[in-house]
Amino acid sequence: MPVKLGSKLPPESAEARIEIIPLIDIMFFLLAAFMLVSLSMVNLKSVKVNLPTATTATADAQRDLVNISVDKAGLAYLDTRPVAPNELALALSALAKTNAEARVFISGDKDARHGDVIRVLDIVRGTGIQKVAFEIRTQEK
Repeated sequence: MPVKLGSKLPPESAEARIEIIPLIDIMFFLLAAFMLVSLSMVNLKSVKVNLPTATTATADAQRDLVNISVDKAGLAYLDTRPVAPNELALALSALAKTNAEARVFISGDKDARHGDVIRVLDIVRGTGIQKVAFEIRTQEK
């Protein structure tokens, strides 16, 4: 029996068609990929510190804050850039002038000295910014 090669469609309907289902699959894949990349970029904004835990901690969903981190050596970081105390004061003063409702998020390492974190808090308050939050972890049960 000879093998027939060719289309099973009648010759008059041999025009090109666009299949929608594979296009939809590709668009969903791209959407999921962009969402995962954007979520992973949120963690790139701060320095990795060992946060203290608290039993009454709640998650803050707002991430439009200026992030200041204090590592266990007492060094301050503005987002991921290490800054000296006078540089931090200048940057926060400029922010306070442009945005009266500016908010600062301080992440202090669990092993950082209390005085280093308070020094950063004093610099923040000295620039006129009154909305300050501290990042902590919830206690694992």
